[in-house]
Amino acid sequence: MYTSFFGLQEKPFAITPDPRYLYLSERHAEALAHLLYGINEAGGFIQLTGEVGTGKTTVIRSLLEQLPAHAEVALILNPRITPPEFLLTICEELHLQVPAEGRNSTKALMDLLGHYLLEAHARGRRVVLIVDEAQNLSFETLEQVRLLTNLETATTKLLQIILIGQEELRALLAQPGLRQLAQRITGRYHLSPLGAEESAGYVKHRMRVAGATAEAFTPGALREIYRLSKGIPRVINVVSDRALLGAFTREEHRVGASYIRAAASEVYGRPIPAPWLRWAAAGAVAVALALVAFGAWSVLGRHDAKTATAKTPVAAPASNAAPANVLVAAPVAATPPVVIAPALDQLLAQNANDTTTEAALGHLFTRWSLTYAPNRGRGCEQATAQGLECLFQKGSWAQLRTLNRPAILTLTDDVGGTHQVLLTALTDEAATIELGGKSQELPIATISRYWFGDFLLLWRPPLAVVKSLGPGMRGADVRWLRDSLRAAQGLPAAQPASDFYDEELTRLVQDFQRTHRLNADGVAGVQTQIVLDTVLDPSGSPTLGNAPVRTEG
Repeated sequence: MYTSFFGLQEKPFAITPDPRYLYLSERHAEALAHLLYGINEAGGFIQLTGEVGTGKTTVIRSLLEQLPAHAEVALILNPRITPPEFLLTICEELHLQVPAEGRNSTKALMDLLGHYLLEAHARGRRVVLIVDEAQNLSFETLEQVRLLTNLETATTKLLQIILIGQEELRALLAQPGLRQLAQRITGRYHLSPLGAEESAGYVKHRMRVAGATAEAFTPGALREIYRLSKGIPRVINVVSDRALLGAFTREEHRVGASYIRAAASEVYGRPIPAPWLRWAAAGAVAVALALVAFGAWSVLGRHDAKTATAKTPVAAPASNAAPANVLVAAPVAATPPVVIAPALDQLLAQNANDTTTEAALGHLFTRWSLTYAPNRGRGCEQATAQGLECLFQKGSWAQLRTLNRPAILTLTDDVGGTHQVLLTALTDEAATIELGGKSQELPIATISRYWFGDFLLLWRPPLAVVKSLGPGMRGADVRWLRDSLRAAQGLPAAQPASDFYDEELTRLVQDFQRTHRLNADGVAGVQTQIVLDTVLDPSGSPTLGNAPVRTEG
């Protein structure tokens, strides 16, 4: 309703967990680091707890977006289930075929899971179980969770388990009957609410991700948001959303503190007074007490004061020596200055001439060994003329890893300026961008503060006409898709190859999409075609990390 009024592309304060909106405060960054450690390191449990609404589920979603390529994850969001149902859910999450007669057998499910974990270990795969809302696990299911850690080789645990829940989880695992499980927890982290500065940064971050180009919340409003939410992100979302709606109904483009208090009154179901009213009330009480005290002193104090003065001895002259009960501060040694590497915003400012759209397109075309001329029309039109196509959309780091193409990222600095930089390499923890004629490798968390998901990449379409292929279609393009998918799986070409997009082809597409972490909808769209091109001809296009391709001519 209010999005276009504030120049937004979408609602910035939806309470559904969206990794694009993850604000990496110091606490969230540490929590994410703990979870990534749990995936990359073997053995035991990782425990993450936090107050309701502090962003635990959002951290999970961000973790799933940053999964290492060798990791497989089984995610359980509803743990109020029996031990057999718990094991069955894990098998289903890992896409294991469970025989009908074994679906209610704990032994059959454990045997099936143990066999799969051994196979995954032999293939160098890492299997991780993430249980959200783990404070709702029953005692029996927690005991089953403990038994899962017995699936191991002589040197390695085959399953890494991450338990995520509210504060009650800590009390639950502290029970004497669960001491064996608690002793296997190798990492614990508690996610606490945001501080005052972090709360303000959180609000600004979500507004920028949603497309805001100007500050909508006044400094007073940001202070009120923190005061009334106590730094809990979910409450910040609800209050900020209602405050934007309130300002919109009055056609105010700036959200002041009064709108925050009105929104909080709706959320909490009670009037929220301004802070100065409390100070005024407290001041009035203080003045009244002072008047009472002054009156009492006027009546009783003067006589006592005179008597006390007459009995008080004259003070001795001051000495140059310090009294025995006074601590004299020792001189403090000067602290040597700490040399800090330039932050990303400094690098962007120092290389502003190299972060224009034209400069970034020039770098991208060079990766494809093509020529970009800024005065010859739009970049995507020049790419099409040279046999390539543009893909421009909003996505995530996991999506960039899957597409595996150099991409132009749109970064927004702290003052609202936009910068286009070329992403040339991407690992599980770091990204390499071209900046100022140099390759800069930076932590993903650092770039995520400035990148809100917009990217542009080039790709070479395998079809004469770029289009999605889906069930029910027929023609040579469908035959190409069938042959390509079979080749990607190491299967011989079908004889004869059908040109009809039937159920068999749909299953082939879905299997390919699952393998490469694409949306398994059975439709071979642009992203599926890009990944298929990489699999079939890995040296034919530049990828994140390899050298530019060389074309003839």
